[in-house]
Amino acid sequence: MRRRTCWALAAALLSASAGCGLTSGSPMVDDVEPGSIGRGKPLDGADLTVTSKEFTEQLVLGAIMGIAFEAAGAEVLDRTGIQGSVGTRAAVENGDADATYEYTGTAWITYLGNSRPIPDPEQQWKAVKEADAKKGLTWLEPARLNNTYALAMNQANYKKYRTKTLSEVTALSKSDPGAVTLCVEGEFANRADGLPGLEKAYGMSLPAGNITQMDTGIIYTQTAKGACTYGEVYTTDGRIKSMNLVVMEDDKKFFPNYNAAPMVRTATLKKWPAIASVLDPVTRALTNDVAQTLNAKVDVDGQDPHQVALDWMKEKGFVKEG
Repeated sequence: MRRRTCWALAAALLSASAGCGLTSGSPMVDDVEPGSIGRGKPLDGADLTVTSKEFTEQLVLGAIMGIAFEAAGAEVLDRTGIQGSVGTRAAVENGDADATYEYTGTAWITYLGNSRPIPDPEQQWKAVKEADAKKGLTWLEPARLNNTYALAMNQANYKKYRTKTLSEVTALSKSDPGAVTLCVEGEFANRADGLPGLEKAYGMSLPAGNITQMDTGIIYTQTAKGACTYGEVYTTDGRIKSMNLVVMEDDKKFFPNYNAAPMVRTATLKKWPAIASVLDPVTRALTNDVAQTLNAKVDVDGQDPHQVALDWMKEKGFVKEG
C-alpha cells in the first residue's frame, strides 16, 4: 500500500534515517489572509516546516496545512512529497519538520510496531496519541477521513449482485463461487491485513483462479470495466467517484482505521499552541467524500495538488485572498 511500507523494513529504515537531515524545500508564498481560521494571526513570527508523503492525498493535505499556517501569520517552508512513510515520520521526530498529516493506523502498526489494529477509530487515535507523546510528538484531533482498504464494484455488477457489505460478498462466494472474482495488488494478496486476513475474518475461501494480481491503477480501470467483480481500492481515492464505483462496507471492521490527523512536534506546539486551534476546524471538515473529490481533481483532472488545496481552503471560507 502506498503509505504503508513493509513493517520490518520500516523499522530498520526509521532507525537509519533518524540522523538524516532534509535539505530540500521552498517557501510557501500564497497570498492569503485569515478567513474563519487564523484571525488575529496567532502564528505571526513562527517559522514552520510542513512535510508530507509523496502520493496525491498527502500532497493535498500538506498544502492544506501549510496554507492554514500562512493565513495565521506563519512563514512556511514546504517540504512535502517525501518518498515513503518512514522519512516523513523521521523528519518530524528529529526536527527537520514541524508537522504533517499522518494516519493513525500507519503510526500504530508501522511506527509503533503493533500487529493488531484497534477497531474503534477514536480509541485507535487515543492509543497512538498516548504512545507518541513519549516520543516528542503530539497528535491533534483526527479527521473523519479514513484512507483504508476496501473492495468495490462497478454499477452493472452492483445491479446484478446487490451486495453492500463484505459479509454479503462472502455469502455470494458460497452461493455462486464463480461470481466473486477479485483484482488486487500483489501486496494486498499476501498481507495479513489484506486478503488472507479478510478471508479468515469473514469465513471466505476464494479459489486461486478467482484472484488476479495487478498494479493499483489497472485495478480501478479493470473493476470499472467489469473484468473482475470486485477490486481492491483505497477508500479516499478520487477514481472511486469518477468511475462511479460502489464500495462494500467492512461490516466486521476488519481493515485498520487510517484516520488522518495532524502530527506535530511537541516542542513546536509548546512554542506555538495556536497551531491546534488553527488546524482543528480544517481537520473536522476532512471526510472521505472531500478527499475523493480533491484527489480526483489531481489524479483525474490533472490539476496541481497545491492549487486544489488552496481552492478548497478558499471555498470553505477558511482563508481569503490577500
